[in-house]
Amino acid sequence: MNTNNRVEFKQPDYPDLTDRFTVVDMHFHSNYSDGIHSIGKIAKRVKELGIGIAVTDHNEIQGAVEIADYPDIFSIPGIEITSREGSHLLVYFNDIDTLKQFYKDAVFPFMGSNVMSSLSLDMEEIILRAKAYSGVIIFPHPYCAAYTGICNLRFPPKQLEQLLAIADGVEGINAGNLKKWNLKGTVLGFNLGKAITGGSDGHSINHMGKAVSYAVCQKNPAAFLNAVKNCENKVIGKEIPLFGKMTTNSRKLKNNLSNYPDIFDKNVKYMAIIINSKSRSIKERMKKKLYGKIVNH
Repeated sequence: MNTNNRVEFKQPDYPDLTDRFTVVDMHFHSNYSDGIHSIGKIAKRVKELGIGIAVTDHNEIQGAVEIADYPDIFSIPGIEITSREGSHLLVYFNDIDTLKQFYKDAVFPFMGSNVMSSLSLDMEEIILRAKAYSGVIIFPHPYCAAYTGICNLRFPPKQLEQLLAIADGVEGINAGNLKKWNLKGTVLGFNLGKAITGGSDGHSINHMGKAVSYAVCQKNPAAFLNAVKNCENKVIGKEIPLFGKMTTNSRKLKNNLSNYPDIFDKNVKYMAIIINSKSRSIKERMKKKLYGKIVNH
C-alpha cells in the first residue's frame, strides 16, 4: 500500500467510505468503564453512522460482549488495559470467546481495586500474555499529556524500544488527543514500519466516528485485524474540538479522582519524574553554556 495517504487528518465522509470499505472506530468507551453511554445507545449511534465499532473499555469486557450480541452491528472484540506502570494498550481479538478467555486468565486475576486501576502486571508481561491468545496489540495515544501513552519518561529508551518492537503498532489518530501528538504518533508508526490505527477514544456518542480505520476486506474481525497487522488499512479523522475535549475530560477527571484515587497518585508521581527530568536538562544546558564560556576565554 502507498504509505503517502495511509493517514489523513480530515473529516470522514461516511457515505463514501462505507460504500467502498469496512470502516471501524477502533477505540470507544461505554459506561462499563469511564464512558457516558450504555451499549444500547452506542449501538443505535453505530447504526446511524453505518460503521463498525470496537468497544474497548478500561480493564473491562462487558461492553464488548454485549455489543457482539447485536447481529446487525459489526464489532471488533477488544479491551484497553492499564499496565502496572499506568500506561495503556489496546488488545483486539478475532472472536468474542477468545477475548472472554483472555480476560478470565490474564486480566481479571490481576485487577486493582477498581476498573480504572492498574493491573499488577507490567507492560511487557501483558503484551506477552496477549500474544499467547493471538491478540493484536496497539499502543493508543503513544504521545499524550500524561503517563498513559507508552512514549513517556517512565520507560527508559532501551525498554521503550523493546516494547515497541513486540507490539503490532500504534494509534495514529486519537480524536481525543492533540494534533501535534497525533502527528508524532503517526510518524512513529511509519518509522517502525508497523500498523497504524485510528479511533475516536470516544467517551460520548457525540465523539463516535471522529477518527476511524478502514480497509478493503471482508466484514469480520479476523479479516479486518489481519489487514491492520499487514498495514493494509488506512486511517482518517480529526481531533475533537477543544471545548469538547474540556467538557469530556473534566467529567472524566471528576469521576476518576472521586472513585479511583490511585490515578491521582500516579499523576503526582509522573509529574515528579517530569520535573526531575527538566531539572537535569536545565543543569546540563547550564553546564554546557558555562563550559563554552570557559573554553572561549
